[in-house]
Amino acid sequence: MHPHLHSAYNSGCQEAMEALEACHARGFLWKSMGMCNDAKTELDKCLRAQRRQHQTANRDGNADKKARIRQLWKEIDENS
Repeated sequence: MHPHLHSAYNSGCQEAMEALEACHARGFLWKSMGMCNDAKTELDKCLRAQRRQHQTANRDGNADKKARIRQLWKEIDENS
């Protein structure tokens, strides 16, 4: 697996990552015959769901930051 997948950022998908690694450890023919596709699909679904959660949290945080910045600029304009 890629090192960036084994981070606290993706800790919710640890089981899916381990399942895919175990499947890949069975050998090249096992992977090349598509026997790991189900594990890969499950990992993709898990990572996609986590990415969406992070995106939503970031989007909500950015809205708060933008509102605060607008308020600060409004105060600066009023005091000028």
